[in-house]
Amino acid sequence: MTKRAYNFNAGPAALPLEVLEQAQEQFVEYKGIGMSIMEISHRSKEYEQVNDETQQLIKELLELPEGYKVLFMQGGASTQFTMLAMNLLTAGKTGSYVMSGAWAEKAYQEAQLLGDVAIAASLREGGLLNLPSISELKLPENSAYLHITSNETIAGTQFTAFPDTGSLPLIADMSSDILSRKFDASKFAMIYAGAQKNLGPSGVTVVIVREDLFKDAPKKIPTMLSYSTYLKNNSLYNTPPVYSVYMVNLVLKWIKKNGGLAAMEVRNREKAALIYNTIDDSRGFYEGLAEKADRSLMNITFKLQSEELEKKFLKEAVEQGFVGLGGHRSVGHLRASTYNAVPYESCKALADFMLHFQKNIG
Repeated sequence: MTKRAYNFNAGPAALPLEVLEQAQEQFVEYKGIGMSIMEISHRSKEYEQVNDETQQLIKELLELPEGYKVLFMQGGASTQFTMLAMNLLTAGKTGSYVMSGAWAEKAYQEAQLLGDVAIAASLREGGLLNLPSISELKLPENSAYLHITSNETIAGTQFTAFPDTGSLPLIADMSSDILSRKFDASKFAMIYAGAQKNLGPSGVTVVIVREDLFKDAPKKIPTMLSYSTYLKNNSLYNTPPVYSVYMVNLVLKWIKKNGGLAAMEVRNREKAALIYNTIDDSRGFYEGLAEKADRSLMNITFKLQSEELEKKFLKEAVEQGFVGLGGHRSVGHLRASTYNAVPYESCKALADFMLHFQKNIG
């Protein structure tokens, strides 16, 4: 194999090399059945075993108590924005949202199309990119749920703690930081995540839901937009994204083999520190875009002193084998996404490149 790129893409993102090699070995024939797993029926015992095992691995890694179900769906987190409101925003209820950035706003805007919504907490005006305070939430008495986006990939901000909402269902979009650290998943009535950042390839969305959450959902919801359909049919009502679920299965086994969420968190903090320290020690040559207290371990956003200098940085980075360091098109500047599968060595290489680039320019 030729040298692999230093992959800092925001999503689809890096996958563990070990996982890719295992998938390569099983690509043409899966466990002696004479077919690829992409060719078999989703009703087959082979796929049902993958489906059930993958659910169980997620429950185990998150240390979920009884009463939760793991679903495999399609359409990414963006479809969940709509489905959530469609299933929970019944008459007389309000969806409450913590407005932490672009992805939280998209979720809020979709819910607006379907019912009453309220902003429970907002970003602070001015200064560096930041997160709202969740210590004093403004929740309408008729709130159906509180929605939070745990990590904002565009801004490079991440919540370090989550609110205690008591009996009010707490729901999180964790697309960009799920399984990257330890947290109390039992606080949440529902967690959803597109797989293409920390869980596997694009094509499948993982939804972790407390089984009683949708007991009062409206009956007149299109079949494929009703969570009840997936709950009743173990995510097998129609053909699921078989290969994507299989890849998630391999990634989960890799996480478990490498120490679970506690070990992932240690690795992720070490990786992020390499780059953040390079930014902070550069005497203003590099500048972080997010407030230090709100910095993400998954998406490191920063800038240089001019657009021209940033273009030069990106050009030289590509020449050195770095991929995905451009910021989101809506914000610009620079971003390094350091998800679970991004090796420490890649982050060390980026930190070294940043130092070298600064020295040459300086």
